[in-house]
Amino acid sequence: MEINIPTSKSFNFKRTALSHGWYDLPPFELDSQKWILTRVIDLGRSRPLVAQISKGRQGVSVVINRTVDSKSVDKITRDVRHMLRLDDDMSPFYDIVTRDPDLSWIASAGAGRLLRAPTVFEDLVKMICTTNCSWALTDKMINCLVDSLGRKADGGRRAFPTAESMASMPESFYRDEVRSGYRAGYLKELAERVAGGDIDVESWLTSELPTEELKREIKRVKGVGNYAAENVLRLVGRYDGLALDSWVRGKFAKMHNGARKTSDKKIERYYSRYGEWRGLALWCDMTRDWFQDEQPAEALVAQ
Repeated sequence: MEINIPTSKSFNFKRTALSHGWYDLPPFELDSQKWILTRVIDLGRSRPLVAQISKGRQGVSVVINRTVDSKSVDKITRDVRHMLRLDDDMSPFYDIVTRDPDLSWIASAGAGRLLRAPTVFEDLVKMICTTNCSWALTDKMINCLVDSLGRKADGGRRAFPTAESMASMPESFYRDEVRSGYRAGYLKELAERVAGGDIDVESWLTSELPTEELKREIKRVKGVGNYAAENVLRLVGRYDGLALDSWVRGKFAKMHNGARKTSDKKIERYYSRYGEWRGLALWCDMTRDWFQDEQPAEALVAQ
């Protein structure tokens, strides 16, 4: 069964799929030869299904592995639109960068949409698992979570686990099986708070709080500091923060400071001209060479 979703002319499927490392973590999987982004979508009461997402003739094509009813089609369509940021208005960002010779390529390339999960909960769990570790360890932790707790779809693939399924596991599971180290208690507590209704992380998508206040709210989640909070903010559509880590600092130094060590203040000043879009301008600038041959040129995440 195929679902076709129209997109704006500025949408670039390849750049969105490869915008950052989420494509490499289950339940995502990217075939960069055929340019198919596979995702297991959890339909709730129905069994999860496998969706193969690719560029279509007039937008995005979503091929699913079984026939479903109209309600499920609506859910799949909403999830794909959300993941690919199809409803994001990029025109204010493009207006700013088009006036800058250094970053004018962003608008013409249709860059700037950052791939995200269908839920803020999944994005938040993954973000906690990127902090203070290698990408290889992040990959192991997320694979273990999905393999152990995700609902099974056809063909053996699994969906991302729900907060309820994660909350049902003891902290020792996260420590001994997931090998999440000091994050074990954080993952357990987050799942319990979300499952119990103590915190509504999905509301961050539509929050009317100023960015700094929303950032403070996100940081109330244990295990989330400035880096993780500012990355989560990007995924809910707030681009004020730079989310600086060692990889960004090193890349900026190579690109803009003669490979000399750079202070965070200098990086902040450099991108301040982009105002509320400065975090997205930074990320597009840092990753521009990933797409010279349509594939990332170096490690996606390095703490």
